[in-house]
Amino acid sequence: MISLLKIRDAIALNGRADARSLSHQFSAPLPLVEAMLSQLVTMGKLEEVDISSCLSGGCKQCPETQKCGSKAYQLVARN
Repeated sequence: MISLLKIRDAIALNGRADARSLSHQFSAPLPLVEAMLSQLVTMGKLEEVDISSCLSGGCKQCPETQKCGSKAYQLVARN
């Protein structure tokens, strides 16, 4: 069974993740994963990452960049 803690831990291990990859990783429906990510953002545990700052730089070459609906998430940095 998928849980908020498992989602948070998976993002902590990977540094960043998107809803689609988490849905695949946990074999969970995409709408469920998206709702859980939204809840973690609301709780202040995660933050959305600007997709244009992706590590690979591949998004910058993608012709769909302006229409891309993908969101990546990472843990909120604590000071």
